[in-house]
Amino acid sequence: MSVTIELKSNKVTVAVMRKMKATGEKISMLTAYDFTMASLLDQGGVDVILVGDSAGNVMAGYDTTLPVTLDQMIYHGASVRRGVKRALLVVDMPFGTCCGNPYDSLANAVAIMKGTGAEALKIEGGEELLPDIKKIIAAGIPVMGHLGLMPQSVHRYGGFGLRAQSEAEAEKLRRDALLLQEAGCFAITLEKIPAGLAGEIAASLSIPIIGIGAGGNVDGQVLVVHDLLGMNRDFSPKFVRKYADLYSIITEAVSGYVSDVKSIKFPSQDEWY
Repeated sequence: MSVTIELKSNKVTVAVMRKMKATGEKISMLTAYDFTMASLLDQGGVDVILVGDSAGNVMAGYDTTLPVTLDQMIYHGASVRRGVKRALLVVDMPFGTCCGNPYDSLANAVAIMKGTGAEALKIEGGEELLPDIKKIIAAGIPVMGHLGLMPQSVHRYGGFGLRAQSEAEAEKLRRDALLLQEAGCFAITLEKIPAGLAGEIAASLSIPIIGIGAGGNVDGQVLVVHDLLGMNRDFSPKFVRKYADLYSIITEAVSGYVSDVKSIKFPSQDEWY
């Protein structure tokens, strides 16, 4: 069964996201790391495109996001920018670039904004990074927070498991979310936390809450586009719904090409000049 999506021509902005929260319209968000994919997502009608530091995993093959550099994020962000017309473009601040020195964090944030043409930044962390976040917001840069499972803190957690299962951690997450809102963040991503907690936070705050592995009672959802398209068979967490099986499509296409080249079926004379 095919579903027709009526694409909106209006540009998505931070203010539009606030209106979507107020009216109950769910927010769609996906990652992109290059021009071609960004163009496809934008034309598909996604509301927010995130240039995630998950590029380290899906584009570079790292086990974590930690090795991703500022220059690499700027490269990916600038590539995506050229493919985006309607969606709000958000870029991750990579590990070590927002880490407790507000002036250094601001300099890094400005470098990303200038180098990519992004419209907002996403920063992992709560109360501990409030001075940095406030400094960046005061400079006129919109910030999306990120709480729950924070991949840049993977070694502190000891893995990528469900977060905020204990009441102490859940209470800290509630407090951090409120503090981020009060600091001026325009939205928060909640990753891999109990659905009840995520829904509670979404209901208690006035800014949009975007979930990934955080249930359906939030204001929007985000996925890594390679996961949604089924390009990686080795990664299938519970919260990922695969809308395609590009792994099979691509490998079968490549196999067909290899076979045709070796059997001298490609190129045919119709494909010669």
